[in-house]
Amino acid sequence: MSKSSLALSNLRAFAILNVLAFHSFIAYLDSNPAKPPPFNAPPFEWTGKPVTDATAHWLGFDIFCAFQYLYLMQLMFFLSGLFVWTSLQRKGERVFLTDRLFRLGVPFLIGTYLLMPLAYYPTYLLTGGAPGFGPFWTQWTALPIWPSGPMWFLWFLFILNVAAAGLYRLVPGAGETLARLAARASEKPRKYFAALVIVSALAYVPLSLIFNPWEWVQAGPFGFQPSFAPQYVLYFLVGLAIGAAGLERGLLAEDSVLVKRWRLLLGGTLGGFVAWIVPTALIYDGNTTPGLQIIADLGFVFSAAAACFGLTALFLRFGTTRRRALDSMSQNAYGIYFVHYVFVTWMQYLLLSVALFAIGKAAIVFAVSLALSWAAAAAIGRIPFGARLMRARPAAPLPAAITERSNASQPVG
Repeated sequence: MSKSSLALSNLRAFAILNVLAFHSFIAYLDSNPAKPPPFNAPPFEWTGKPVTDATAHWLGFDIFCAFQYLYLMQLMFFLSGLFVWTSLQRKGERVFLTDRLFRLGVPFLIGTYLLMPLAYYPTYLLTGGAPGFGPFWTQWTALPIWPSGPMWFLWFLFILNVAAAGLYRLVPGAGETLARLAARASEKPRKYFAALVIVSALAYVPLSLIFNPWEWVQAGPFGFQPSFAPQYVLYFLVGLAIGAAGLERGLLAEDSVLVKRWRLLLGGTLGGFVAWIVPTALIYDGNTTPGLQIIADLGFVFSAAAACFGLTALFLRFGTTRRRALDSMSQNAYGIYFVHYVFVTWMQYLLLSVALFAIGKAAIVFAVSLALSWAAAAAIGRIPFGARLMRARPAAPLPAAITERSNASQPVG
């Protein structure tokens, strides 16, 4: 396996750990309401925070989750886009779309209609619902929406993959054009980064004036964040372009300018986060000073861009060592994402009556949910149907390792 592929594999493992940490810690935010919102009344805020613990909370989790909220999904779409074009070239659009339908569409249906009711059952109990799955199912099916939880990522990613296949089919020279754009990015990374921030700002700022960052639009099982959706499309396209140029060349080369600027990028990530969180906190407290929202929005888009490139650079610089645990986590990342929400919400619910401080509860939820999700994902991979669905393949022996882009192209989450 090339060093670039190995670094990206390790970065995928890092991303899934942060997804699980975010969902594990969100029950213990200091900003959580004292009482859970009602189960059967709009706007159904519990879909984003299924369990909130009124007896255990810590401001540090607010900061951590806010930081992850700014960049984590952009990173996941970026990583998912990196391998799409090479997969299209190898398989052709028909086989590619069939594979995507099986690997994204089928898990979306199973996860949404089987796993999500199980994940949200503790929410129903927490909001005063009558015990028993029968009463829960009656209220669940009476909802005007079908909460899909983390499964929204799968249908959204499938749509982007369909669009990429359409581009491959209808514009034969698109791959070369994308590769040239990525090559220019490696030659003039500052201009490329500035262009990314500018386009991101143009896509985000107008929508942020209409929709809150945490606001969701839901139609049946299909939910998305209207203010963030263009960001996800943009970062998927950026990944698509960079991947079309090759993983070992350009920005992803071991000695690229991107790798050499990892400190600057990570510093920019923190700077952008501060530029976002300070005015956001002031606005939340009722400050109406003109320009605060624009400053926050620009801080957000800058921090997200710097984080995606900075973490990629960090792993290309330091994350090229192969570890058995990281190999396993990366190969099972999709499966972990698929099942983790059930374990997280139930662990949070079971700990509600335990007299323990927030950090202790969060650590237990994270550790137990990770262990159970990892074990479940590995077990799914041992079943022929599950292995095809999740592509949970054992790593090749180190001396004979070969870059297998089709394996690396599995969704990050």
